[in-house]
Amino acid sequence: MAVAAVALTATGCLQNPNPTGGAGGGGLGGFVDGGTADGDKNVTILGAFGGAEAEAFEASLVAFEEESGIDVQYTPDQDFTTTVKQKVNSGDSPDIGLFPQPGGLLEFAAQDKVNPIDTYLDYESLDSTLVPGLLESARYRGRVYGAPMRLAVKSLVWYPKPSWEDGGYSVEPTSMQDLASVTDTVKGDGVAPWCMGWESDQATGWVGTDWIEEIVLRMWGPDVYDQWVSHEIPFNDERIVQSFEEFGKLAKTEGNVLGGSRGILNTPFGETMNPAFGPDPQCYLMRQGNFASGFLPADVQSDLDAKVGIFVYPPFEGGFEGQAILGGGDIAGLFNGNDDDAKAVMQFLTSDQFGGEWAKAGGWLSPHTTFDATNYPNETTRQMAEIASSADVFRFDGSDLMPKEVGSGTFWTGMVEWMSGASSQETADKIEASWPQAAEQSS
Repeated sequence: MAVAAVALTATGCLQNPNPTGGAGGGGLGGFVDGGTADGDKNVTILGAFGGAEAEAFEASLVAFEEESGIDVQYTPDQDFTTTVKQKVNSGDSPDIGLFPQPGGLLEFAAQDKVNPIDTYLDYESLDSTLVPGLLESARYRGRVYGAPMRLAVKSLVWYPKPSWEDGGYSVEPTSMQDLASVTDTVKGDGVAPWCMGWESDQATGWVGTDWIEEIVLRMWGPDVYDQWVSHEIPFNDERIVQSFEEFGKLAKTEGNVLGGSRGILNTPFGETMNPAFGPDPQCYLMRQGNFASGFLPADVQSDLDAKVGIFVYPPFEGGFEGQAILGGGDIAGLFNGNDDDAKAVMQFLTSDQFGGEWAKAGGWLSPHTTFDATNYPNETTRQMAEIASSADVFRFDGSDLMPKEVGSGTFWTGMVEWMSGASSQETADKIEASWPQAAEQSS
């Protein structure tokens, strides 16, 4: 996480890097030779997702394995971040790692322990098919060290389609200001417009960080967002404080959110939208990522297109003019650059040909705008993919890029304190004071 600042300061270098020009950490020009034995037709992959997701991932590799003769061995690990560090640092790295956050990958880039993608992928061809901006999350000192193999889209607003349409409300607000007007209209009809739940055990507050990131990106644009995340500007910059205040107009105004501040902090995030379904909705709107479909009631999931509608969280009038998308994803990094088998697997994993079986199973989005959308199981998922594909800019979840002491520490707890009554300035000041010196020095 500490090297994320260095990575983001170089995001202006969007061209194809010169693989022999010494742009990589430590002046890499060739390959990192970790992983298993070269040429043995076995490729090991370590990742964080398990269960049904692991099964869908492995199903998406079957045809490739049969055609290539390569045996791909996937190992899931819920403590991936710790395990991959231990393995790489002890000389027992997998051939490929699937990183749920970029920070760990960038740390390995700084240590010359992962291969830059220009040594085994066609950079220009890859970049031309990806959602704009995705590769920047894996850039370190001008060079990219990983490529996405799964996409998460967070800039979605969900609503119960039958009730929303019966109310005659707008499904295409053109700006955040327009969305605020819709909020007022719904509240005027005697129903809380927004469903919001942040409770997540020790991680309570992370939902709130997504809201702030969403608003910073829209009010001030991707350049300021990058500067904020990398600490080129302080966390308590006046523009960030203004973003807190803007969110407060929605979240802290009486009647806007079901249950008010107490309800927000006590409602499990996975149950946020449950009150929206039924003949008399208690709330209507939820801003959450595409993965939220897996938390909806079973009868809603079984008939998603009929029961749920979505629209993109809109731009801020007077702010960034384009449509920005906040999200995340899993980024594949190669530890065994001298193994043709491992490189072949990486080329497949990061292509628009990967993931058909996973897409059909549900819960997966391709990072490629050229992916065959007929693989998605319903129109709602296809709409999510289209929202991502048509974005003018994509930015990775900011808290995942900040040092962990902040991103999954004081930013989370700070949001809880803010929702409990702390001022925007007080909250931003406290988070700024917690920014670790090691991360500051790395930039």
